[in-house]
Amino acid sequence: MKKVLVTCPPMLGLFDEFVEPAKQLGLELVAAKTTQVLSENELMQSLPSYDGWIIGDDPATYQVFSAGKAGRLTAAVKWGIGVDNVDFSACDALGIPIINTPNVFGAEVADLAVGLMLGLARHTFYIDREIRQSFNWPKPAGMSVSGKKIGIVGFGDIGYNTAKRLMGFDVSITAYDPGIEGNRDLSYVTRKPWPEGLGELDFLIFTCALNKHNYHMLNEDTLALMKPGSRIVNVARGPLIDESALVAALQSGHIAAAALDVFEVEPLPETSPLRAMPQCIFGSHNGSNTVEGVRRASYKALEELSGFFKELDANG
Repeated sequence: MKKVLVTCPPMLGLFDEFVEPAKQLGLELVAAKTTQVLSENELMQSLPSYDGWIIGDDPATYQVFSAGKAGRLTAAVKWGIGVDNVDFSACDALGIPIINTPNVFGAEVADLAVGLMLGLARHTFYIDREIRQSFNWPKPAGMSVSGKKIGIVGFGDIGYNTAKRLMGFDVSITAYDPGIEGNRDLSYVTRKPWPEGLGELDFLIFTCALNKHNYHMLNEDTLALMKPGSRIVNVARGPLIDESALVAALQSGHIAAAALDVFEVEPLPETSPLRAMPQCIFGSHNGSNTVEGVRRASYKALEELSGFFKELDANG
């Protein structure tokens, strides 16, 4: 039986459900005590005692993998699709097989993206807070979605599913993604290179992976290109947006509002100026966390990890 540390919060939320299926694959799952991430030091202390690791958004660095390799660690799986926190080259150098679980919850994150966009358009979250917390009865004028122009940054699984969901809203969609050609059979989607056309958009939705090329792609310069009064949704990764530049754009009113499920620093610091902006909507980096999505990704992670161990055992 291979001992496996699980540090991914959504999988931990349904942990008991995966214990027996994992045993059938020869895996003994151990739940980490975490609600977000473990630190490098915590991981370096614990990982040497485990054969495998199912990774969340933890700092999966060379130092962490080296410490694990010095002990029992021989294989790992990054739960979910985002891999910006994982040093894959370190795994290659250390001979630790690793993979992520792509294309497992594009639909779920797309659902959230559209929901947040509608929340910004109609102020539904603001109205709810005012009624519950301030005992007010506000009636802010919303924005009709029909006829609006929407930009989607990232046209992979999440971006594609977001575009599909927007089809019935009678909107124009521009997709930005240098890694994917064409409109993927969605005739109502126009392709443009970033940042062309930003000034025409009413909403800009981020659904892409984070890499060294798109860090702070929405910054002071690109925000200045955006249409006054436009709105931003980010269900991807926080560092895609220069948060200080976004704060300034929100404070000036150039950007009307933002819905952010992710931030540059998570959890969102208590001192963040964003907290004082009632026009905004915030999440807890929870876009993929549906029961169905977690099951899909978790069983995929177990299968991949079991396969790694079988291959390693077969090769001696």
